[in-house]
Amino acid sequence: MIKIFAVLARLMDYPTAELIEARSALIDVVREETRLPQSLRDSLTAFIQQLGTGDLLDAQEDYVSLFDRGRSLSLLLFEHVHGESRDRGQAMVDLLQQYRDAGLELSVKELPDYIPLYLEYLATRSEAEAAQGLGDVHPILALLSARLQERGSNYHLLFDALLAMIGIQPNMGELRGKVATEPRDDTAAAMDKVWEEEMVAFVEDKGASCRPTQSTNQTHTLHFREN
Repeated sequence: MIKIFAVLARLMDYPTAELIEARSALIDVVREETRLPQSLRDSLTAFIQQLGTGDLLDAQEDYVSLFDRGRSLSLLLFEHVHGESRDRGQAMVDLLQQYRDAGLELSVKELPDYIPLYLEYLATRSEAEAAQGLGDVHPILALLSARLQERGSNYHLLFDALLAMIGIQPNMGELRGKVATEPRDDTAAAMDKVWEEEMVAFVEDKGASCRPTQSTNQTHTLHFREN
């Protein structure tokens, strides 16, 4: 098992008391991961320590404000690829089958493209398969890192670590320049507009199958069970 992927998955999930209690074990894995540069290991260690010693409710509020308001920081991979198009549904089915072919079944109600879940899957693969899996989505990881940096959030370190694991160093200066011009989608006005658009789409297409929605307030730590 590639332990660092499992650790990054847990850190990317909704903060819980269990996460706080496990911080020493998480830090140990980070410190032992020599495939990450020392400076990044030090930054990740500091991030975990800060998360583990701060107020849990504050950490949860910060998490929700980042990842559950607006789509630009969605932790659903296909949100950034297919949006609300019908192609997204087939991509979900294909990814779910990929998990099943690996002998894994979802043990919680979660969309298959949720990044922490995807990382848990990659943690069970060979290093070559895991590298390919990350490589397939690395533009999304880089974009999320840039957006988190632009918002001053140290959560960007988790995405930086994933990119470092496969030796990809995107031009973050260029990416940050692009995201700096993006309109914020986490304001009340922006979220109201999205809600109105989705309601119109639902009314116009209410005979079609349900579309996936963004997951919120994750409280679990394990997403899979083996067949």
